Amino acid sequence: MANTFKLRIATLDGQIFDGEAEKLLVRTIDGDVCILPGHISYVTALGMGEARVYVNGEVKRAACIGGLLTVSKDEVRLVPTTFEWAENIDLERAERARAAAEQALKERADRSNYEITAAEARLKRALVRSSVAKYL
Repeated sequence: MANTFKLRIATLDGQIFDGEAEKLLVRTIDGDVCILPGHISYVTALGMGEARVYVNGEVKRAACIGGLLTVSKDEVRLVPTTFEWAENIDLERAERARAAAEQALKERADRSNYEITAAEARLKRALVRSSVAKYL
């Protein structure tokens, strides 16, 4: 059995990664999953969380939000809604987004259910982005 597998990561904006990986750790809607070479076929929806791609003995971290993960005999495909490598995350911007979302939630009495749900989603995204960016 090989010690790597073909991994492709692409969003609507284009290809993010196309190469060999040793391991992929990603958050699904049911919790974290770890993909290793030889993994059985698998399909799941992605949640919001940190993704870790292990390449050449090193780990690359990213904020990965929404989308789909498919594992087949030939390759692993990660098709997230949003995917940002840690080094590309603007930590100050993520912290401002977190603060704005927290403020909106403090004012929930003045907000519609839709606005509250949207603020909660923005807060979760900002927390994921901040957490990943702090590893640098």
